[in-house]
Amino acid sequence: MLKDIVAAEALGDYRLHLRFEDGVEGVVDLAPQLSFQGVFEPLRDPAYFAQVRVGPETGTVVWPNGADLDPDVLYGRITGTPIGLC
Repeated sequence: MLKDIVAAEALGDYRLHLRFEDGVEGVVDLAPQLSFQGVFEPLRDPAYFAQVRVGPETGTVVWPNGADLDPDVLYGRITGTPIGLC
């Protein structure tokens, strides 16, 4: 079940503080998951990574170049709930 992100803040070191529409919030460390290739390459620059926003149409985190991440995966990382059980 898709849970939309309603707030996102870059904390540095490729970490994001996220709040979901159901009130769940927490910090996710993206450094181990980002390959910094293709559309994610610009995110290697901390100043660019800090430009993260919530896409109103998608309900997930997006960057100016269109890079985005699956909100279900992020929700699962914060709650420890496997995808599909969220």
